[in-house]
Amino acid sequence: MRKFSVRDLTFAAVVAAMYAGLTLGLTYTLPILSQYQGVQLRVAEALTVLPFLFPAATPGLVVGCFLANFLGSPMAVDWIFGTMATLIACLLTQRMPNRWLAPLPPVICNAVIVGAEIAFFYPTEGMGFWAAYAINAFTVGLGELIACYVLGSLLLAALPKVGPLKPALRQN
Repeated sequence: MRKFSVRDLTFAAVVAAMYAGLTLGLTYTLPILSQYQGVQLRVAEALTVLPFLFPAATPGLVVGCFLANFLGSPMAVDWIFGTMATLIACLLTQRMPNRWLAPLPPVICNAVIVGAEIAFFYPTEGMGFWAAYAINAFTVGLGELIACYVLGSLLLAALPKVGPLKPALRQN
């Protein structure tokens, strides 16, 4: 494992700013794209595929997710469980064998963890935990699927072709 360089730290900081800025900016400019409820399409989640190409993106994504949740959601459980889902997803994404599987960990982690968080901490009237969990896991997973497989796959295809980013790419 190589050392975390100043370049890595700078890259992580830029990724954190992009994630938090996209999430908070879209929350206030396009509220129809819900960023904090059961049915959410968080465009910034497309960035969660970056650890496949750039392992240094992981700390940036975790910090960016925490900041977006901290500044955008009044519920501390969002700060904890949303950030935890992002951390686990990023660590798994780094280990994916190819770019077609790279978007899968964020989709699964967020569907499972955030779906459970919403079902447990924000119960739906007249609905048991498992029914609420199934609905929330589906809706969160669907939003993640769109963000990660549509937008994230575009990033995975385009970013390796950007000259200045080539030194930061992971070595296979």
